[in-house]
Amino acid sequence: MKSYYKKALILLLINYITCTQVTAQNNEVNWLSFNQLEDSLAVKPKKVFIHFYADWCVLCNKMERKTYKDSTVINKLNKEYYAVKMNVESTEKITFGGNTYENKNAKKVNSIHQIPLLMASRKNKPFSLPATVILDENFIATARYFQFLNSKQLLKTIQ
Repeated sequence: MKSYYKKALILLLINYITCTQVTAQNNEVNWLSFNQLEDSLAVKPKKVFIHFYADWCVLCNKMERKTYKDSTVINKLNKEYYAVKMNVESTEKITFGGNTYENKNAKKVNSIHQIPLLMASRKNKPFSLPATVILDENFIATARYFQFLNSKQLLKTIQ
């Protein structure tokens, strides 16, 4: 009788560990493209969170590894925002709001796509990464951040 309970307990433990690992692997921000964003906004208006990054940006990569892996950040973004992540060096032509945007200098090193230039530029300052733009339900920018944000800082910005 004892060995039966022992085997059942071991099976339950294995099942629990397996389920926990699967849940942890699926626990990530539901990033959208700008095309998906436009479709989503047409169906249901919602606040928008945009993270602009580049592959070479050390702080962008750190946010990806740390900030966007925090379960509280993931839950908050997925529940209350449409989250968009865009590589600023993208060469993709993107149609959004009836306009087409592109990276006009795509053949140059560190070229920047038109969308981040329009949404995350600052007057009299060069474009910098990481760049985060937060918009309300009417697609009006309510905040812009041009720095690394750890999970605690990011949660303060999206409260």
